[in-house]
Amino acid sequence: MKIEIGAYEAKTRLPELLRGVRAGKRYTITNRGVAVADLVPAESARHHEAAEAVEEMKTFMAKNPIKGVDIKGLIEEGRA
Repeated sequence: MKIEIGAYEAKTRLPELLRGVRAGKRYTITNRGVAVADLVPAESARHHEAAEAVEEMKTFMAKNPIKGVDIKGLIEEGRA
């Protein structure tokens, strides 16, 4: 969900907005009611979070092997 915020207010509340972006919020900055910019999380931050999630899943899967489930079969069925 994007939140609209005026340019002057964005300037005066930038640290607060950056904390919001870090928490996943997205802002549209307007100038006289016209959208001029979006304040969104950086791509590198999302990539880092995704890579971290993959590593956590690999660790979990290594410690907790799935028994009795044909993963390849599920993939071929389009269910995984």
